Amino acid sequence: MVKALEASGTDMVTVAVRRVNLNDRSKESFLDHIDPKRYHILPNTAGCYTAEDAIRTAMLAREVLDNNWIKLEVIGDERTLFPDNQGLLEATQALAKEGFVVMPYFNDDLIVARRLIDAGASAVMPLAAPIGSGLGIQNLTNLRILREQIREVPLIVDAGVGTASDAAIAMELGVDGILMNTGVAGADDPVAMAEAMNLAVRAGRLACRAGRIERKLYASASSPLSGAIE
Repeated sequence: MVKALEASGTDMVTVAVRRVNLNDRSKESFLDHIDPKRYHILPNTAGCYTAEDAIRTAMLAREVLDNNWIKLEVIGDERTLFPDNQGLLEATQALAKEGFVVMPYFNDDLIVARRLIDAGASAVMPLAAPIGSGLGIQNLTNLRILREQIREVPLIVDAGVGTASDAAIAMELGVDGILMNTGVAGADDPVAMAEAMNLAVRAGRLACRAGRIERKLYASASSPLSGAIE
């Protein structure tokens, strides 16, 4: 994990609060291998199925980790791990009022994104595909619409990225960042995949800033004859 984090070039690491023993720090945890001076720790509420449970988990994380950032997950379906958008709205509003920097994971839905922002979200994180599926971006149109319409907070793709090309495509669309785990952790060589993701994110960002050429149905000569010397 440590080598993969280094290769990825990331500045932030998310930690599932419910899957780490925060009450007994005398026992070894992977938190012991993450340098808080190098990486910003982003606690998350993975495994929470109600707004109340997510709020409680976020409060625990802030108390123990002295961190008011939270990646908010409120799961609505156990098989697909799709989010409960209503629960997300309730939890976002409650945690924002408590001073949290709330970053909710939600379906790629513009209306839900706007409501989350109105509720106090500091960023919105639409899924590209189901968590851990590695399917890549399944709805480019939705992400394009979200990028066009959402400018007041960062737009971060969360869940479904499987390989470097998925990351590059997302960044070329103009999103502000990508959150990933399984695509790296589940690879045959996680460190090599982490480096590939690093390069893909950087390439996608650069391509977005550079501006791609217009798509055309027919060929267009790269060396036009107009202005040529006869």
